[in-house]
Amino acid sequence: MKKIKFLMIAMLAICGAMSFTACSDDDDDKVENNYVIYQNAVNQTVKSQKKNSKVILLVAFGSTWQQAYDAFDTTVEAYKAAFPGYDVFLSFSSAICINRAAAGENVKPRNFYAPPFWLNAFAQDGVKYSEIVVQSLQVIPGEEYTRVINYIKDFANNANGDIDDKYLANVTLKLGVPLLQDAEKDVNNVAAQLNGLYANQAREGVVAFMGHGNPDSYDTYKANVRYTQLEEALQKYSKNYYVGTVDMMENFKTNVLQRMQANGIMNGKVFCHPLMSIDGDHGHNDMAGDDDAWNNGYKANEEGEVEDTSWKMYFHNMGYTCDNSTMIEKGLLELPAIRQIWMSHTKDAINGEPLDYYHSKNPEE
Repeated sequence: MKKIKFLMIAMLAICGAMSFTACSDDDDDKVENNYVIYQNAVNQTVKSQKKNSKVILLVAFGSTWQQAYDAFDTTVEAYKAAFPGYDVFLSFSSAICINRAAAGENVKPRNFYAPPFWLNAFAQDGVKYSEIVVQSLQVIPGEEYTRVINYIKDFANNANGDIDDKYLANVTLKLGVPLLQDAEKDVNNVAAQLNGLYANQAREGVVAFMGHGNPDSYDTYKANVRYTQLEEALQKYSKNYYVGTVDMMENFKTNVLQRMQANGIMNGKVFCHPLMSIDGDHGHNDMAGDDDAWNNGYKANEEGEVEDTSWKMYFHNMGYTCDNSTMIEKGLLELPAIRQIWMSHTKDAINGEPLDYYHSKNPEE
């Protein structure tokens, strides 16, 4: 039973926020069997595709949209071209996205396994990469990035007790940080690149970027401030740039509207663009969807957000020209200039010191 309990703990780390309130022996066996099945599948993939002695693992939250899969596939190929001495693999950190992708929600079924499976596969006999680089594909260094750090810490500390300790003592671990890790360098760089791409739209009207954000209770490292900092950096180019979120207090679409109107923008075009690595469910639905609560009156909830209404429909009904023609449905990984910033973080990680979990990887401002 000790082994079964151990595997259940591992599955909790792998699958994210899941709860097992009561388990029969059959439940325990299923957890163990699934764990073994998934690990064997990843082991076989790594062994069959291994070409180099070093490896890069890209860690994304995940998605169930073909456009997102295409963006991920393009990113993997771009990494292979830019880092010829490394094998490159992609992982999802979201258990929900992994399960829905395997079930074929919206698209043909595909398997995207959680990071611990890949890390364990990199350490298996017959593989044992000499250098492992984990690159976070998160936008801000918040809750999801914390999970990436913890995956590596568990691996390095041999949390499952099934990795060769001598190998762990000699393998080099590196961590590539999120897109907006640094409050000055990264924020200003991303702002410059976005302005280079969308300056024409900003001359025609508002360009509103929709990020995800963390709820206040999950605002790890106070990472939400990056959205505010990015808006400030963008507005040095044009007062028509705004950055809101779907989950950050006081920075919903309602707050974006308030800031627009405070700047005297009462009408005109509103272009909407997802500020996320991919254009997935949030981009297609929360930003560009047709859901609309206008007939019930736009009543904000206790947090100040108007629910069940997309950004497109909200700004349209607020008197702006905001429709399908003003939706810029591209994830950030689809923009080579922005993708290059993530890749520069990977290069910095490779050229830097071996991984320090507790200091430089965790932002302080």
